[in-house]
Amino acid sequence: MRIIETDLPGCLVIEPRQFGDSRGWFMESWNRDRYAGHGIGPDFLQSNLSRSAKGVLRGLHYQWPDPQGKLVSVLEGEVYDVAVDIRLGSPRYGQWTAAILSAENRRQLWVPPGFAHGFVALSETTLVSYLCTAAYDAEADAALCWDDPDLAIDWPVARPQLSAKDTAAPRLGEVDAARLPEFEAP
Repeated sequence: MRIIETDLPGCLVIEPRQFGDSRGWFMESWNRDRYAGHGIGPDFLQSNLSRSAKGVLRGLHYQWPDPQGKLVSVLEGEVYDVAVDIRLGSPRYGQWTAAILSAENRRQLWVPPGFAHGFVALSETTLVSYLCTAAYDAEADAALCWDDPDLAIDWPVARPQLSAKDTAAPRLGEVDAARLPEFEAP
C-alpha cells in the first residue's frame, strides 16, 4: 500500500495495493498489522455505512470525550472528504486537509481521534464506509459549522443539503473548550 502524508500530521491518504485481471480486481481494505505500522488503529469497534445523494454534506462531526478515529472509504460514487484538527494546543489547530475519495480511485482517508470529519457527495449517489476506533456515543456527539469562515474550508459546493444538526452546528470558536480534545505531543 502507498501512504500519502497530508498537511495535517497523522491524517493519511492510503492507496491500498490492487490486483486485477480480466475478471475484475482484489484489494486488501484493512490489515491490522500493516495499518498499525503506520499508526492507524489499533482496532476498530464499529463499522458504518452512509448513502448520500449529490450535494449532501455530512459534517463536520466529532466525539468528545471518547473520540473516534475513522478509516473512510467510498464503495460507490465520489466524495470530497475533509478532516479538521480541533485539538486544543495543536500547532495545526483549526487547519484542515481534504482528499477526493471514490469507488474508482479506491483511496482511503485516515482521520485520527481528535479531528472533526465531514464530506460532501460529488456523484449522483455515494456509499461511504467508515471503520471507527470507538463506538458511537450520543452524549459525546458533536458537530461544527461546515462553512465556518475561520476554518475557510474550500468546499466544492456553495449550497449543500444539510441535516438539522449540521445546519445548527456552532463555529469552532464558539465551542466550549471542555467540549474539545486536547493535543498530546507524540
